[in-house]
Amino acid sequence: MHLSTSIAVALALTMGQNVADVRQLYDAGKYREVVGAIGEATAEPDKAYLAAQSYERLKDADSARRAYELMANIDGATPWASIGRSGLQVMNKQLDEALASADQAVSLNGSLPEAHFQRGIVLMSRREYGDAMEAFNKATELDPGFAAAHYYAGLASYRAKRVDLMANHFETFVRLAPNAPERPEVESILRTVRGR
Repeated sequence: MHLSTSIAVALALTMGQNVADVRQLYDAGKYREVVGAIGEATAEPDKAYLAAQSYERLKDADSARRAYELMANIDGATPWASIGRSGLQVMNKQLDEALASADQAVSLNGSLPEAHFQRGIVLMSRREYGDAMEAFNKATELDPGFAAAHYYAGLASYRAKRVDLMANHFETFVRLAPNAPERPEVESILRTVRGR
């Protein structure tokens, strides 16, 4: 398929699909459906971010890089461009640079849940679980329906030994994403904690 044709097809597929619908597919572990609905060449950065994350889950690093690059190359100083750069830098194991880019995204738009989420992803990669927990908590405060942020907030809280916060986030995650592939892991952790 010719490049301009594939871009046109990808853009046509995303029309009428709102981010919440696509995020539900992501939360259910339907990563192929997400990238099928979005493709790599979306002009909407929030969808490009979901595509990049889905490609990472599918272990398709090349496509994930292209989706992050698409975001990183948005004109102007935008939080989405910073998030795209941060995603690329995490993939390249440039964690100091990735954190600086995520921090820039937060400073450009502190009310964007995905900016805090990306900051949390970087901090998890750096094994700074307390700070990651705070970043994911902020993402869930800004968007209480952001299931992936609840999952990672629970995981970071667990690793930071804040079991009280972990349980709340994991319970919310299971409620928001009942078909998530992480559900068995989350329920196992909750059973272990409650059994103490």
